Amino acid sequence: MKNLWTPWRMAYILGEENEAQGCLFESGRGKSFDREQLVLYRDNLVTVLMNRFPYANGHLLVAPTRHISDISDLNMEENAALMLMLQKGVTILRKHLNPDGMNVGLNLGEVAGAGIADHLHFHIVPRWNGDHNFMTVLADVRTIPEHIERTFDTLLPDFQVFLEK
Repeated sequence: MKNLWTPWRMAYILGEENEAQGCLFESGRGKSFDREQLVLYRDNLVTVLMNRFPYANGHLLVAPTRHISDISDLNMEENAALMLMLQKGVTILRKHLNPDGMNVGLNLGEVAGAGIADHLHFHIVPRWNGDHNFMTVLADVRTIPEHIERTFDTLLPDFQVFLEK
């Protein structure tokens, strides 16, 4: 029998990850990126970070930098910046992870599945033919083929290019 080691999930299982103060999308404000918080990109309109408990390798969260909970509260500039960053995020993930497809979505409100309902955010989830999603169904386990910190280091340079423009 082979073991699947996912030690980073223990903090989530024990509920320790919920002890963080403040909003996940607002931690490390003032920094264009933050490796510890997995923030790949931040400017005055958009924040991109990696999901610490991903559905798949490269799972990104794209949010307005301003703390809002509903899509109807976005101003036109934020709306355009979010859509542009979703497009850039998909492009970067295709370049580095070569997925066969992607899920891009938004859950509005806790009842709709938003784990963090008070700060609007989109998910970009790379998908591959033959991935191991059956593990989630059978054993409540996800298999992620690459450590999240390595994926962060791979994606960070491409996100930082946008700050230079």
